[in-house]
Amino acid sequence: MIDVVNPATEEVIGSIVDSDAATVDAAVSAASAALGPWSALSPATRAGYLRALADEFEKRSDEISELVTRQNGTPISITRTMQSQVPVCYRYFASLAEELSVEEHVTTASGDAIVLREPVGVVAAITPWNGPQPLIAWKLGPALAAGCTAVIKPAPETSLDAFVFAEIVAAAGIPEGVVNIVTGGRETGAALVAHPGVHKVAFTGSTVAGKAIAAECAKQLKHVTLELGGKSAGILLDDVDLDAFRPLVLSACSPNTGQTCRALTRVLAPASRYDEVVDLLAATMTGIPQGDPLDPTVFFGPLVNATQRERVESYIELGKAEGAEMVIGGGRPFERGYYVAPTIFRGVTNDMRIAREEIFGPVLTVMPYRTVDEAVAIANDSEYGLGGGVFSPDRERATAVARRIVTGSVGVNTSTLPIETPFGGVKNSGIGRELGPQSVDAYLEYKTIFRA
Repeated sequence: MIDVVNPATEEVIGSIVDSDAATVDAAVSAASAALGPWSALSPATRAGYLRALADEFEKRSDEISELVTRQNGTPISITRTMQSQVPVCYRYFASLAEELSVEEHVTTASGDAIVLREPVGVVAAITPWNGPQPLIAWKLGPALAAGCTAVIKPAPETSLDAFVFAEIVAAAGIPEGVVNIVTGGRETGAALVAHPGVHKVAFTGSTVAGKAIAAECAKQLKHVTLELGGKSAGILLDDVDLDAFRPLVLSACSPNTGQTCRALTRVLAPASRYDEVVDLLAATMTGIPQGDPLDPTVFFGPLVNATQRERVESYIELGKAEGAEMVIGGGRPFERGYYVAPTIFRGVTNDMRIAREEIFGPVLTVMPYRTVDEAVAIANDSEYGLGGGVFSPDRERATAVARRIVTGSVGVNTSTLPIETPFGGVKNSGIGRELGPQSVDAYLEYKTIFRA
C-alpha cells in the first residue's frame, strides 16, 4: 500500500494499492476484451458516451476539486477552475468524434483505394499529480473518440480522485472494460508500459521518466506521446505595459505554486527596464496569499510532498551559491506543511543551473537583455521547448517574436491555453501533441486497401 498525504498538514488521508504486474495484466486484459465492441460503435455513438461522461463529471466536480486539493495542495480556486475545464474537454472530443471520417476513397494510378482510420488499440494513460483530471481528459478523450480502450495509471500522490472518476465512468454508462484504472508507483507504471497488450502510451511527467518510457516503447515499436518538462521563457518587450502584465504573473509565471510544466519561470526583461520589472514581480509575488489551499482566497499552496520541497530548496541554495541575488522568498513560511515561500532571483545569467534546469516550484529567474535578438537567443538556449510567452501592447510585434521561439506553444499577452489547438513540446519537452483536432490522429492507425 502507498499512503496519500495532505501536503498542507503532512497528515495521511488515505492509501492506495501499489498494483503488481498481475493487476496490471488484468486491467489490460479487460481493455483488450472491450476493444472490439467499443471500436465497432459508430463515432457518433462514442461521442454520446463522451458527452455523458462530461455531464456526470460536472455533477461531482466540486467533490473532485476538494479531493484533489487535499492530495496535491493546489489552491482550491485553481482546482475548481481546472475541473471546470474537464467537461469542456470531453465535449470537445465528442465533437471531434462526430467529425471523424473512418474511411476515405482515393482514386489511384492503378485503380482505387480505401483508406481506413482504425483505433490504435489499448492505450496506457499515465498522468501526473499536478493536474490529474484535466490530463486524464486530454488522453482519454481522444482515445475514446478514436475507438480505443484505456488503462489509466494516475500518480500515487493523486489517486484518490481516480476512484471517484471510476464511479463517474460507470454512471456515464460507458461499457465495462473500456476504461480501467490501476493505482501504484513507478513499478506499476513500468509494468503497464512494458505490457505487450498495450499499443500506445500517453504520458505526462518528467523528462527522465519520459525517456525511459520512450526506450521501452521503442523496443516494442509502440506508439507514444510524451509531454515532459519545461523551462519556458517569458519575454517582456521594451514597450510592455506592466499594469497589463501584473495579473498574468501568477497564471503565466507561477501557476499552481510553480508546479506547472509550461510556467514561464525564465523572465527576460529589457535591460532599460530591468529594475522596474524585478520590482513588479517581487511586489506581485509577495502580495499573492499563501496558506491553506482549501481557503478560496489563497493562490499559493504547499508543494506536493517533502521530496519536492527539498528539491526546490536545494535549487534556491544553488542559486545563491551561483551568485544570483535572491530578491524575495527562500524560506519556509509555515512550520507545518510542505511550503516554500515564492522566490525571485535577479542577476541571473543563462549559464546558471537555476536558469537551465526545471525547478518545479515558485521560483522565478529574471534575466536582462539588450536587443530582441539577444532575448530570442536566450529563450532558445535551452534543452527544453514546451511553452513560452511574449508581452507587448503591439500584438503583431509580439507575434513576430513568438514565431522565432523554438517551442511547442507560445502565448502572446495571455496564459490561457486553448484546447482547440495542439499542445506539446520539442527538444527535451517531449514528442507528439495533445489537444486540438490532431490529438485524435495520435490514437489512429491508417490502413489502405488498394484495388485493381
